[in-house]
Amino acid sequence: MKKALLLASLIAVAGLAQAQSSTYAIDPTHTYATFEIKHFGTSTNRARFDKKEGTVQFDKAGKTGKVEITLDVDSIDSGFSKFDSHLKSPDVFDVAKFPTAKFVSTKFNFSGDKVATVDGELTLKGKTAPITLKAVNFNCYDNPMLKREVCGGDFETVFDRTQFGVDYGVQYGFPKEVKVVIQVEAIKQ
Repeated sequence: MKKALLLASLIAVAGLAQAQSSTYAIDPTHTYATFEIKHFGTSTNRARFDKKEGTVQFDKAGKTGKVEITLDVDSIDSGFSKFDSHLKSPDVFDVAKFPTAKFVSTKFNFSGDKVATVDGELTLKGKTAPITLKAVNFNCYDNPMLKREVCGGDFETVFDRTQFGVDYGVQYGFPKEVKVVIQVEAIKQ
């Protein structure tokens, strides 16, 4: 009898924990994915991906989550069309063969009640490797216009781009390291 009550209690608690997980849709009007790479140690080249989509599963109480974001690599915009064409070419991203890049999280890490880092895997040019996004800022709020909760923040990482086959310019002295900055907001569904 006691075992049955204990088992029923555990099942109820597990159900409660799952019920607290919520789904959020990435808000493309408040989500930006940009990258930065040094140009011969002087200035910094920057570009962004204009088309993106994704979802977030987030459980504040359970301190767990999952995120999946897909970037349309053909939507790259550096502000200079000739540079955009080169970035889309086989020299760099080869968008004809690899039209999307994707980040899928494997673990959310918390500091107190705030997301501190998100571990996951980035797939770029058909190659997948682990990366960690550091939360520079994270918050949830009740959006007065949407009448729904919105969670988001600023995340960044630095990784070796050559592990994805993006090695153009290394022979000229461009660094292998690229910085990615993601500003994201997601609306509770």
